[in-house]
Amino acid sequence: MINTPLFANRTQAGEQLAQTIHTIFTQQTADQVAKPVTIVYALPRGGVAVAAPVARLLNCPLMVEVAKKISHPENPELAIGAVTASGNVLWDEYKLSFRDTPKSGWREAALDAATSQAKSLQAQFSPACPQVNTEGATLILVDDGIATGMTIAVAATSLKALSPAEVWLCTPVAPLELLPWLHQWGDRVIVLSTPKRFFSVSNFYLEFPQVETKQAFECLLQQNKEILKEES
Repeated sequence: MINTPLFANRTQAGEQLAQTIHTIFTQQTADQVAKPVTIVYALPRGGVAVAAPVARLLNCPLMVEVAKKISHPENPELAIGAVTASGNVLWDEYKLSFRDTPKSGWREAALDAATSQAKSLQAQFSPACPQVNTEGATLILVDDGIATGMTIAVAATSLKALSPAEVWLCTPVAPLELLPWLHQWGDRVIVLSTPKRFFSVSNFYLEFPQVETKQAFECLLQQNKEILKEES
């Protein structure tokens, strides 16, 4: 069954998500004299377009946290885990337990391949990301949609190692049944829509083109240009 589109495109979804996050953040910090530092992180590449309106409304830096799925060597579309550029790894033990082992060392080889991809992509985006102090900050991690949750979960693990006050997991759409699991990884989980029937993230968008690295880079640069100018 094809899912009904909920959003025109990533930008519109990001604007809706931004309003929701802003409202919750404002309510949460209303009685605080010193407002916590906020930093928005996107899962590239598609998550950058959704995260940009969030960073814009909150008037904060827009960073990236690269996480790549670890593919099974005999089925590249099957994600058996995920890894970040900084080396945090999360395995899907359930899927691993039901797959035949093709040959010795395949798991390490799959991990190495995914890690290399993640590091390469992170390096490409680094020039568009400013230096930030994450200690005691609220880190808002955004993606354009969550299907299995593996990449956003491992990315959250990586961000928690940066000593923030909180890590929020935020997205326009995710399966309803996944919410309890997501709460294990984030201090707060914000999802605009949680359909019971979930086929693919792309089916919830009228327009869902592939986001090129150059597009995502320019989006980061646009949000961070004033901060980067001060650093130079």
